[in-house]
Amino acid sequence: MGERSCLAIVLAAGEGTRMRSSLPKVLHRVAGRTLLAHVIRAADATGDVKVAVIAPPGQSGFAEEANGQNVPVSIFQQKERRGTAHAVLTAKEAIARGAQDILILIGDAPLVRPQTLQRMRDALAVGASVVVLGFRAADPTGYGRLIVRGDEVTEIVEQSDASDAQKKIDYCNSGLMALAGNKALAILEKIGNANTKQEYYLTDAVAIARGMGLKVAAIEAEEDEVRGINTKAQLAEAEAVMQQRLRAAAMDAGVTMLAPETVFLAADTKFGKDVTVEPHVVIGPGVTIEDGATIRSFSHIEGARIGKGARVGPYARLRPGADLGTDVHIGNFVEVKAAQIEAGAKANHLAYIGNGRVGEGANIGAGTIFCNYDGAAKHKTDVGKGAFIGSNSALVAPVKIGDGAYVGSGSVITRDVPAESLALERSQQVVKEGWAKRLRELKSLTKKGGKS
Repeated sequence: MGERSCLAIVLAAGEGTRMRSSLPKVLHRVAGRTLLAHVIRAADATGDVKVAVIAPPGQSGFAEEANGQNVPVSIFQQKERRGTAHAVLTAKEAIARGAQDILILIGDAPLVRPQTLQRMRDALAVGASVVVLGFRAADPTGYGRLIVRGDEVTEIVEQSDASDAQKKIDYCNSGLMALAGNKALAILEKIGNANTKQEYYLTDAVAIARGMGLKVAAIEAEEDEVRGINTKAQLAEAEAVMQQRLRAAAMDAGVTMLAPETVFLAADTKFGKDVTVEPHVVIGPGVTIEDGATIRSFSHIEGARIGKGARVGPYARLRPGADLGTDVHIGNFVEVKAAQIEAGAKANHLAYIGNGRVGEGANIGAGTIFCNYDGAAKHKTDVGKGAFIGSNSALVAPVKIGDGAYVGSGSVITRDVPAESLALERSQQVVKEGWAKRLRELKSLTKKGGKS
């Protein structure tokens, strides 16, 4: 893969008004990744790809998102919306640079697989000048029909122009296409005004190429791969398809999921061997889970690394920057953010650990809070190796608890604690024997007096 150069042109200029959102359509997310990023990464996975994104004028975020995918990207603005071929020719400058393959992709179709795009490129490599991606529609109404002879497309017939017999055809045009780089401009520039709206249709490339004596091939994909997204309901449908893929891939790689339909993953989730994920776990972007780790039910994880043999949850929350070492235990209702928890350390119940370090083998008692924010800035708490933090303690950062030190339960620690020391900060307990009995007797007399 990747020996031939490729330009992927991503049409991302659709307004997406049916999404009922101020966010541009292709910047909505599926499995934690934008629709635009999914498409760019699918193209890049075929090798040696540069990307041209056709974006609408006056909307922000396209360049930042496209450039964040570690792929060479150019942004072109489609100032007038005059059809798909017109949009593609907005990137004429990039096409003219001479890539061997031109992929024309749709920014709101995030489910297309790299393998499918590679098959399109392979068809160009063996002599096709135009490759149309088709699919078998459960309901073909509204789609252009592919008229084929063998593996060649002879015509694309739109629904409005189709005969009764052609309307029964379920082989439909997805809108994705590939062109041979050395023929692309010659074909695209021949696409004339197709109707009274002065729009230029990319589908006309089929008839033009055949008129030039060039081969037009068809490649078939699954219907799910070419789902377009125009509404929030369709966004949810695409999410469901992507989650099924991600779960299947994880289980194929050896992850144990007890109820996979209840687990949600991100597109970039990384698993080691012999990982177990219990029901109702949500994993956001940027998570790595290493060998033998267990994620227990109802945990929420994002931007975190979970080390070998670690145990998380149930009902735990790991926020960005949480870094758990080998055999760490993070228990129920424990939240960790921007903190390193070293090997064998434990926080089993009801704690907040933020902006800090917990040393190897240390124990964080129930109700412990790292008080990391003073209203203006965040500060670091450092808990040493083998330290023991008693229940219901507050560690007010910046503060350091030395190796092997003890913090007594209920303490508010505002100064450093030396290694192997005991720190206590609480009032002396006072016991008044018989006080409760005398109080009840007094209340009883008061109550009787009130009734007389």
